Amino acid sequence: MTPSVQGTCDPAFAAVKDAFASNFDAGLETGASLAVGVNGRVVVDIWAGYTDEAETTPWERDTVACIFSCTKGIVAVLAALLVDRGLLDLDAPVASYWPEFAKGGKADLPVRYLLTHESGLSAIGKPMPLGSLSDWDAMTTALAEQEPWWDPGSGHGYHGVTYGHLIGEVIHRVTGCMPGQFCADELAKPLGIDLLMPLPESEEHRTADMVLSIPTGPTFFSHWRPDDLGPKSFGNPPDSNDVGYTNTRPYRGAEIPAANMHGNARALERVYAVLACGGELDGTRLLSPDTVETFGRKQVEGEDLVMRLPTAFAMGFEHTLPEWTFGPNPRTYGHNGSGGSLGIVDPDTGLSLGYVMNKMFWGATRDDPRWPALFDAVYGAL
Repeated sequence: MTPSVQGTCDPAFAAVKDAFASNFDAGLETGASLAVGVNGRVVVDIWAGYTDEAETTPWERDTVACIFSCTKGIVAVLAALLVDRGLLDLDAPVASYWPEFAKGGKADLPVRYLLTHESGLSAIGKPMPLGSLSDWDAMTTALAEQEPWWDPGSGHGYHGVTYGHLIGEVIHRVTGCMPGQFCADELAKPLGIDLLMPLPESEEHRTADMVLSIPTGPTFFSHWRPDDLGPKSFGNPPDSNDVGYTNTRPYRGAEIPAANMHGNARALERVYAVLACGGELDGTRLLSPDTVETFGRKQVEGEDLVMRLPTAFAMGFEHTLPEWTFGPNPRTYGHNGSGGSLGIVDPDTGLSLGYVMNKMFWGATRDDPRWPALFDAVYGAL
């Protein structure tokens, strides 16, 4: 039986609620939440389904789930906060904040290359033991010692595993806080939302387990060759691509700013609503319009040296492009998360959207099978 959809929906966006329900009807969901805003006003805040594969525990209003690489977009906002406050210079060498980073010929590598995936540090060369992804010092030490895999600034390649430790250690050095605490104090608390990293053990009771939908055919990374940067980047440490590990306490209790923040659709939508509204939401200004524009502007586009597919990045955000669209408009940006979660802002319509689920899909293309119906319904209602 299809679970009932809970929450609130503006009548003008009823088709969005129907599209959300249709994904459950089609067997594409276990549990999920969806939130949509327009110029800062919440028009959809809904959820349905279950937090476990056995479908015994209902997904509730305050359920959180691992948002995987949607974490990267949140971390980009944290960097933007520091830039806006004059505490971080995008063109300054990373080593000016993190002196150990100067090793491996990286003394002059600028902060912006970490955000635009141009640093050449998508992979760690030396083998890392299982569990290293949850060991902050092990990861940051290895990255400080690592030589770039390509000449920084000469091309871009998705830093799927390393991005969070790279930007996160800069945040740590600038603020004295770990990025999760900085996020809690400077973003989650002012907005009144759940963005949890590490996930406190006290919140385990409302945390959804991730459910892997095993692909039956090729996936969009099946074209990787054994010696490509893709396998190197995503296979070391070995816990980087172990979905089962993401449901364990060691993973949830770690700080992995590329991949393990826990939240819900409402949290993602509110963060992107700040960007949709030029940095100010509900009377609280978090960012200046100039900083929002700087971080949301596309910086690089073309063949990705890691993914071996076309990608485009703004400053820490994925940018829509014809081969990998976040809806119909050309300036939309945000970040997806492994298996389907998504947070985006469309500056041309004032749209902010968050989608978080626990049934993970990896298909032959990067497009998630649940997104098209949601995009069509949302834009049809604007």
